[in-house]
Amino acid sequence: MNESSKLITDGASGHLPVLLTEVIEGLAPAQGEVYVDLTVGRGGHAAAIAGRLGPTGKVALFDLDRSNLAFATTRVQDASGIAPLAIHSSFVSVGRELDRRGLVANLVLADLGFASSQVDDPARGMSFMRDGPLDMRLDPSSGMTAADLIATSSERDLAELISRYGEDPMARKIASKIVAVRAVSPITTTAQLADLVRESYGARAHASRMHPATKTFQALRIAVNDEMGALDALIDSIRRAAQRTHEGQPSWIAPRARIAIIGFHSLEDRIVKQGFAAMRKSGLVHEITSGALVASDRESAENPRARSAKLRVVMVDGPSVTA
Repeated sequence: MNESSKLITDGASGHLPVLLTEVIEGLAPAQGEVYVDLTVGRGGHAAAIAGRLGPTGKVALFDLDRSNLAFATTRVQDASGIAPLAIHSSFVSVGRELDRRGLVANLVLADLGFASSQVDDPARGMSFMRDGPLDMRLDPSSGMTAADLIATSSERDLAELISRYGEDPMARKIASKIVAVRAVSPITTTAQLADLVRESYGARAHASRMHPATKTFQALRIAVNDEMGALDALIDSIRRAAQRTHEGQPSWIAPRARIAIIGFHSLEDRIVKQGFAAMRKSGLVHEITSGALVASDRESAENPRARSAKLRVVMVDGPSVTA
């Protein structure tokens, strides 16, 4: 484990930041810059980056999870001496929130994974490894739960959802099983859902390399939190801000700002890849990473969560110059 990883994993963080060295190298934080973490989680990346900004640096932290946001805010301040601006909101609102506060970002990071503290808490319903209420909301204070979604969606919609967001070939059988079971009694716990998905797989469950419920849980979590819609909106917000920067107009993104996004499955990475490619073709950004960076064998062994992570970093080009 490298020195920066040792620094950032000390203490009861409950979370190990992925691709930390690569993120720091890609963003190249400098003294006095403004860092915006759009999905701060437990604050591992943020604490490491804030420590490189010096006393004049500024930090804004976004997260939908109030508990993680509070934890990360304290962690960043302890690590850097900078008092971060904590914003309990989706990253979709980044432009509006920064404009309100007169901040212009030099460094932007979005780690699209969810925190270990969320997965490990049975009450959050994120994992089939521990029985708990079928919730799955990143912000547990508002919105529809996974149990609500299962109870109210048609069989056709459930099948489409599991197929699209989980890419599960058994989507139709799983949806049919859900509808049959809920007709008898509500499906309200993670164990209930995991068991019925396993039953839907039948004999194929024994041959599956992963737990049969993995893709269904992913699909429901994505749908409950509208993760793909939010990511589309973020890419569009970055594009529009980069366009304004390119034209020399006020923007929440500074010229030569570095933007890093870490995705954990093909759906996320496809949106990021295509979004950055479109901006590059329009002359708004250029790549810092050549394609996507992935974890080393060593990091993957130390932190299994890093195995599926893909990091892409771009730099926003400055205003165009006309003769």
